[in-house]
Amino acid sequence: MRWRNAILAGVGLVALAAPVSAKVTAPAGAKVFRLDGGGVTYAMGVDEKGYLQPLYWGSALAAGDPLISGDPVKTGDPIVLKAPGELSGFDPAGSVTLQEYPGQGEGLVSEPGVKALFADGNRDLVLKYRSHKVSGETLTVELADIRRPLFVTLTYTIDPATGIVARSARVRNGDARPVRVDQLAAAVLSLPVGDDYRLHYLTGRHAAEWTQKTVPIEAAATVLESRRGSTGHGNNPWFAIGREGLTSEEHGPVWYGALAWSGSFRISVGSDNLGRVRIAGGYNPYDFSWTLKPGETLDTPVFYAGYSGDGLGGASRTFHQFEVAHILPHGTKARLRPVLYNSWEATAFDVTEAGQMALAEKAAKIGVERFVVDDGWFGARNNDKAGLGDWTVNPTKFPNGLKPLIDRVKGLGMDFGLWVEPEMVNVDSDLYRAHPDWVMNFPDRPRTEGRNQLVLNLARTDVRDHLLGVLDKLVSENDIAFLKWDYNRNWTEAGWPEQPVADQQRVYVEYVRNLYYILSELRRRHPKLEIEACSGGGGRVDLGIIGLTDEVWPSDNTDPADRLTIQDGFTRAYPVAVMMAWVTDSPNWANTRVTSLDYRFLSSMQGGLGIGANLDKWADADFATARKWVAAYKTIRETVQRGSLYRLESPTGDNATSATMYVGQDKRQAVLFQMLHSSMWRDNPAAIHAQGLDPVRVYSVRNARRLGAARGRACAGRRGRTG
Repeated sequence: MRWRNAILAGVGLVALAAPVSAKVTAPAGAKVFRLDGGGVTYAMGVDEKGYLQPLYWGSALAAGDPLISGDPVKTGDPIVLKAPGELSGFDPAGSVTLQEYPGQGEGLVSEPGVKALFADGNRDLVLKYRSHKVSGETLTVELADIRRPLFVTLTYTIDPATGIVARSARVRNGDARPVRVDQLAAAVLSLPVGDDYRLHYLTGRHAAEWTQKTVPIEAAATVLESRRGSTGHGNNPWFAIGREGLTSEEHGPVWYGALAWSGSFRISVGSDNLGRVRIAGGYNPYDFSWTLKPGETLDTPVFYAGYSGDGLGGASRTFHQFEVAHILPHGTKARLRPVLYNSWEATAFDVTEAGQMALAEKAAKIGVERFVVDDGWFGARNNDKAGLGDWTVNPTKFPNGLKPLIDRVKGLGMDFGLWVEPEMVNVDSDLYRAHPDWVMNFPDRPRTEGRNQLVLNLARTDVRDHLLGVLDKLVSENDIAFLKWDYNRNWTEAGWPEQPVADQQRVYVEYVRNLYYILSELRRRHPKLEIEACSGGGGRVDLGIIGLTDEVWPSDNTDPADRLTIQDGFTRAYPVAVMMAWVTDSPNWANTRVTSLDYRFLSSMQGGLGIGANLDKWADADFATARKWVAAYKTIRETVQRGSLYRLESPTGDNATSATMYVGQDKRQAVLFQMLHSSMWRDNPAAIHAQGLDPVRVYSVRNARRLGAARGRACAGRRGRTG
């Protein structure tokens, strides 16, 4: 089954034919809906007052298991889902009724699914069940306001293999007058009463992304958000929830989810006044509104939600399986990430044809498969103050164009890639001089530069079409296999003055939609082109951008010890299949730490291996070391990039080492990396207990120095220990 975000319209999800191992049921007259698949059940029902209430989300229930109190024993008897009454004068019935997707009205004090302002000033929105439809693994439920023609269609699709539910919402104005939407969630999720829930999330900053945090879920809500116009480094749109004392790395319940959106987002997690956990995620309402014209609709991105009974490790492995199969552009048929060389640390902006050819020859000798020229090849780009936006080859640096370099690279057995940053522009550029109105701006206000650049307003169709045109021309005229697509600043003056005032805040949605359009159309025109998503490292990593690119750059911090922590956090949410990791120079720029070349390779071999070091400064011994590790990586690449990841020791807390284990899909090969992360007093690490092996197989162990045995010693899978 291939799932696709209908991202060009920003709507829901389309499910194609699949093996029948998932089921959506809606018994006639019962108005109780169940989605079953992958060992998970998700259920909801319509109560006696017409509210759509969440009923269950967790491990699979049997077909006859009761969902609500008073479920009938005899099949066919009517099911009546009771609506709660007033709790007190401070808690009216509308505020204590647990709703699957509430409108902001009737005294609601928890996070709404949608908040609206009607043309007459009314802000009360009460949504009740109107109709539903089942098609394969997809359920759609339409809600409507009790008085006004405002409609919300909820879409649910369950994956048969993993039980992950894809949720989205569409709001439609059926009135003859406009309605302003001030807040819109893709989904609202619920968990039963409990005071032992713990929220896990990922936070950080530039060069310090993917830091793992765990906090209690309480009445004081935790808000994960970006107000930056893009996903941002600060909070990733992913969460996981466990239970204290029950949930560990490999055991216990975990509810998790991620929003497929590359713009400003908001996910709130907290408990209501009755102790029930509420999770809501979608567009960030900060500085946002969308005025729906009569008959107009607004669609949310997709919110993916899953459950695992096998701890945080089981949750991430299940999510990785789903992401590779259904989010990556080519799914399970996607090409394994080639070993890459990037020229940035060697040359920075001092890019020349001769210099790049010399680097390419050295890269080819160590087994590199893709050679990428970074910043500095275009326009008047001799530093970061000029040239950005002028995507034509610099004639001084490449007097014969890129063809001689590309031919040489391909002759050496590598394919060729280029760095681009299409969404940005320098003031000192031909593009800005010709179109100063193309950047985001407010009239008569400053235009704040970041890294000496401004943000082009991709929400404008003329800007979108221009960028698609120049990129299409660049790829068409040159044999380019790969683009490293960068994005090196966030928004400041997010103005769109050409639009009517009521429509200017649409920029937060239209920008991202047009970014997705460019990527999608560029890929359609050039089916073999591969793209890496980068934003000063991990500043724009989410399921929206992953669905249109082939790999992502997790962090500009390439220190190999820091990367162990970064990679540990990254893989909580996203698969190793897209995670690039480079070997760069020592001391590292981020923290001046000195590490051996062996250590740097072993850290980077736990993802998609890349090399960004200055090869012009390497000694013969360095090249020999690199050749050894590149050759070794190619023998384990499929297992690392496509296998199941087990975190035997995370590089956090008191652990002196980091230990990760990758087990191939057929369990014929497994790879263990155990690396010193931090230690004191010459600590002697404890034995590592392997996980995920086939207990009936006998494995031949290579490079296991501490086993004290010859290369190739046989070990039974059931033994499960190395040391």
